[in-house]
Amino acid sequence: MGILDGRVAIITGAGRGIGAEVARLYVKEGAKVVINDLGGSGDGTGADAGPAKNMADELNNAAGELVAVSDAGDIAEVETGERLLQLAIDNFGKLDVVVNIAGILRDRMIFNLPAEDWDAVIRVHLRGHYSTVRPASAYWREQRNPEGNYRIINFSSTSGLHGAPGQPNYAAAKLGIVGLSMSLANGLARYGVSSFAVAPAAATRLVATIPAERGGGGLDEEVYSPANVAPMIAYLGSEKSGWLTGRTVSVGGYKVGLYNNPEEVATVENDGPWTMETLASKVEAEFGPIAQKDLEAMIARHAKQTGAGQ
Repeated sequence: MGILDGRVAIITGAGRGIGAEVARLYVKEGAKVVINDLGGSGDGTGADAGPAKNMADELNNAAGELVAVSDAGDIAEVETGERLLQLAIDNFGKLDVVVNIAGILRDRMIFNLPAEDWDAVIRVHLRGHYSTVRPASAYWREQRNPEGNYRIINFSSTSGLHGAPGQPNYAAAKLGIVGLSMSLANGLARYGVSSFAVAPAAATRLVATIPAERGGGGLDEEVYSPANVAPMIAYLGSEKSGWLTGRTVSVGGYKVGLYNNPEEVATVENDGPWTMETLASKVEAEFGPIAQKDLEAMIARHAKQTGAGQ
């Protein structure tokens, strides 16, 4: 028996890359899957039903039975999320897990970023997550099973967690997904739902589009194979992972990391209304050393990423 034996999952962006490897491992570990992939380019343009259908065919042929169905709809359309839920119920009788992987890139520095590139990235990532989570959460609420071990696995990124300079739209969307995941963990726990955010690192076609001077490339394709991300996603989709709800993890190569949830690390107070002099004095004294340490870490991290890209 696999860790996902008997589970049913929706996996978006599963026609290629990380999503395809997650779908393969889910089936190997005993799950049935609904595969969604628009089949477009890395910037979200175009559409092709082939990647999703081909992945489902591969899984079904290998299993010798129906373990996967495909859908090539636009994940940012709410009708697509509703349809994916219905596909899971009609073909496999239920839904246990939602894995939101689908995403696009349109990289620019903020001063060169057209409004349409901002809107497109926010739409796919944030509305795309809403599209699947809203109907799935309503379905789980209807089940009235607080011990249901339902799972929502949302894909964030270190671009949001660390503020990638050339990806302001992507960073905003991906950090928004962290907040969404925490909100879902708090709001849906009573219905048996656990929620997580995942920041992956893998040599994918999207990563390959990032210029070297902005940290693209430089990843060992064996170590950073998308297949090495999949085991943690399988664990999170299992009944074993509820203790991690509300948390963000990083996954890449042979390493898995756990992020802190946001929290105050220092405070200053005054006896009454602030004067500018008092405020500046207290903030600089108390916050300065912490901020300086974080700034140095950010500079070092950026230098390392740029060096890897070159």
